[in-house]
Amino acid sequence: MSIILEMRGISKSFPGVKALRDVNLAVQRGEIHAICGENGAGKSTLMKVLSGVYPHGTYEGEIVYEGEERRFARIADSEHLGIIIIHQELALVPLLSIAENIFLGNETANSFGVINWGEAFGRTRDLLAKVGLKESPNALITNLGIGKQQLVEIAKALAKKVKLLILDEPTASLNETDSAALLKLLVGFKDQGITSIIISHKLNEIAQISDSITILRDGATVETIDCRSEPINENRIVKSMVGREMSDRYPPRAVQIGAPLFEIRDWRVDHPLHAGREVIKGINLNVSRGEVVGIAGLMGSGRTELAMSVFGRAYGRNVRGEALLDGKPVDLSSIQKAIRSGLAYVTEDRKSLGLVLSEDIKNNITLANLPGIARRGVIDDHAETRVALRYRELLNIRSSGIFQKTINLSGGNQQKVVLSKWLFAGPQVLMLDEPTRGIDVGAKYEIYSIINQLAAEGKGVIVISSEMPELLGICDRIYVMNEGRFVDEMPAAGATQEKIMASIMRQYGVAA
Repeated sequence: MSIILEMRGISKSFPGVKALRDVNLAVQRGEIHAICGENGAGKSTLMKVLSGVYPHGTYEGEIVYEGEERRFARIADSEHLGIIIIHQELALVPLLSIAENIFLGNETANSFGVINWGEAFGRTRDLLAKVGLKESPNALITNLGIGKQQLVEIAKALAKKVKLLILDEPTASLNETDSAALLKLLVGFKDQGITSIIISHKLNEIAQISDSITILRDGATVETIDCRSEPINENRIVKSMVGREMSDRYPPRAVQIGAPLFEIRDWRVDHPLHAGREVIKGINLNVSRGEVVGIAGLMGSGRTELAMSVFGRAYGRNVRGEALLDGKPVDLSSIQKAIRSGLAYVTEDRKSLGLVLSEDIKNNITLANLPGIARRGVIDDHAETRVALRYRELLNIRSSGIFQKTINLSGGNQQKVVLSKWLFAGPQVLMLDEPTRGIDVGAKYEIYSIINQLAAEGKGVIVISSEMPELLGICDRIYVMNEGRFVDEMPAAGATQEKIMASIMRQYGVAA
């Protein structure tokens, strides 16, 4: 195989942070090359350098692509040569059609600048067939699930005659079925001569499809593993990523479950746009002090809708049912009342709903509990600084300081800021929705340790996760949810992934 890409001595700095330190990367033509590392290791930054998001002159080192040194001033320069990057946050316009999104900025226009829609729709059908989508070119993006949106992004890349496809956490938001389909598609692209670079924290997927794996740590290259010539396993990757052995992915916990803490009874929620159409259908849930309760289920089962409706009716209409804290009814009719009652909700979408990305760490940490740093209704800046410094140290938020903008933090450190915000609010019940999505194994361990500490303090913790091993590893009890109902409940000690899936499939009339 020949080398299609070399990145030599790449270094990149931001204010107060050295993101990349003399990184070297060599990718062979037609291979799937994985890049692994902890959050903040520099993976996404390196790919943004390659694609021209960070233009030449803002970094040190050189990029050699197809045998020539390249100096990209903008993304269009790299795309012109067939280097296409698909970011973790998909760059699709929700209210435009699939065809409009695929050819946005790459229009099928004649010499007079008039778009040839017949050609656009015809090419869109061909591209959708290549990625396995049967949707109409006229279908709006907003009506597609996240897995299908990911495939539209790939079809968009194919429309630009991609030679080197870069995917940043492509399966982070996908269920197991969609993830498997996407991985199979990448293997098929390899057979067509397309080179792929994939960034992912899902090490089982990396080990499954990769030809080579480059591991970064603290902005520097640790090693590149040739998966074709030596056996590879997840523990080997983890050791290189974190610089130490991790014999157990889940920290030990002395379980001490106390008195009943929080309960909802016959909880029902209608769809926000369709009155009378129930999304949550008579849920009964309880969590005791010191208990970690998990909610398992497939994407679309209603897990997030349940949590958001409980947290101040942030989702749905005609929310009804009874909520009790320490055996007494509580009013959860608004987010403010839910917070005052002792509830907190860590959203699955930290960038859009969990943080104010343009603000610094300090302001984000105190956002949910401003009275806690105020005197006579006026914010005490010194008190706010002390709180931010305390939580930065407590949760090991890696940053240049508390005044660093949260938009410049890695995903794992952003998640720690979100957790800090809600911990400072002093909740009795903490609901965590996909708390470790897009986070590396080292940061996951730290978040699991925080969950354990909350349980040890007598709090109640509810964890929603699409990763069944995670629920089995950190929870005491697991509810299984499907189509807006709890279809099973089991102690985590006796649960398995197979048992959870069997409970779900029974609802579809499929024998396990």
